[in-house]
Amino acid sequence: MAFVSLFALAALATVVSAAPSKTAVCADGTRVSNDACCAFIPLAQDLQDNLFQGDCGEDAHEVVRLTFHDAIAISRSQGPKAGGGADGSMLLFPTVEPLFPPNNGISDSVNNLLHFLPLHPVSAGDLIQFAGAVALSNCPGAPQLEFLAGRPNKTFAAVQGLIPEPSDSVTKILDKVDETIDAAPFDSTPFTFDTQVFLEVLLKGTGFPGTANNTGEVASPLPLGSGTDTGEMRLQSDFVLARDSRTACFWQGFVNEQEFMAASFKAAMAKLAVLGHNRNALIDCSDVVPTPKPAVGTPASFPATTGPQDLELSCNTARFPKLAVQAGTEQAIIPHCSTGGMSCPGVDFDGPAQDSS
Repeated sequence: MAFVSLFALAALATVVSAAPSKTAVCADGTRVSNDACCAFIPLAQDLQDNLFQGDCGEDAHEVVRLTFHDAIAISRSQGPKAGGGADGSMLLFPTVEPLFPPNNGISDSVNNLLHFLPLHPVSAGDLIQFAGAVALSNCPGAPQLEFLAGRPNKTFAAVQGLIPEPSDSVTKILDKVDETIDAAPFDSTPFTFDTQVFLEVLLKGTGFPGTANNTGEVASPLPLGSGTDTGEMRLQSDFVLARDSRTACFWQGFVNEQEFMAASFKAAMAKLAVLGHNRNALIDCSDVVPTPKPAVGTPASFPATTGPQDLELSCNTARFPKLAVQAGTEQAIIPHCSTGGMSCPGVDFDGPAQDSS
C-alpha cells in the first residue's frame, strides 16, 4: 500500500454519517442524494478514461498524495490566513505551493488535475478530493471513501511550513495533526491496498534503494532493484511512528487486519477531506464515488530473506500475529508497474506547476 504516511498522519478520529435519502436523478439515469452530485459522474468517467486508466499506478498514487498535501495546509495557531485546508489552493496557485520543499514531486498531479478543472463545473477543492477517491477505487482492497461536495474556490495560497516532512519528529507530526530515485515503493505490494506496509516498516533496515544519507529517509529492509524496478524506500517519519511509544501499538495493530485498516483509513480520510470546512455545510455525494476493486485476500507475510527475527517491535502490550514467510533465498524485485513490465502507462498533461528541485 502506497498511502501509509498519509494514513498515519491523519487517522486520529472516526467520522460516521447517516445514509442520505436519494432524491435526484441525473441525466444518465443515476439516482443520487442531491442534484449537485450529478456533475461528478462524468468527471469520474473522464478521470478514469484519461488519467488513471483503471490502474492503481503512479498517477493514482500521486493524486492520493495531493489530497493530503492540499488538505493539511492549515494551522490553528496561525489562523485561517495561513491556509484553508482542503480548499484546492494547490491547483489555484500552481506556481506557488508546488514549489514548497515538502511538495517536491507533486507538480505532475497538479498539472494533471488542472487539465480537468475547466472541463467540469466543480471547484478546485472538490476536484482534488473527488479525484483522490476515484484514484483509490482502482486499488484492490481500498474502502469506498466518503465524498462531500461544495468547497468554495480559495482566494489565497497557503504559507510555507504547514506540511509535515519525512524528517519531522513524531512530536511535531502529532502536533500538526491535533530525491535520487523515481517512484520508489514504500512496500512490496504497491499496487494493492493491504497491510503489508505496516509489517515491512517494522523490519530491520539493510540498505537504500538509491544513495544513502538522504534527509527524511532511513534504511529499508528491501533495497535491491533492477533497472526501473526500484527497491523499497523507507521514510524516516514512518520508521519513527512505528516505533514511538505513543504510536507503536496503533501502527502494529493494523498488521494483517485488512478490514480494520481499511475502515480506519476511510475514517481518517473523511476527517482530512473537510479540514477548513464545516462538514454540515457540504453536500454528501458519496454515492457517486466508484466502488473499489475487491481485496486480493492475501494475508500479510514476511518477504523472502526476512522473518520474525527482523522485527523491531516497540509495542509490548499487544501480541504480534503469526505470519508466513515467503519462499526464496534472494530478495524479490518489486515491480515498477502494475503490469509487471518496465514501462508503465501514464499521463503527463502540460501545466504551470513545477517542483522545487
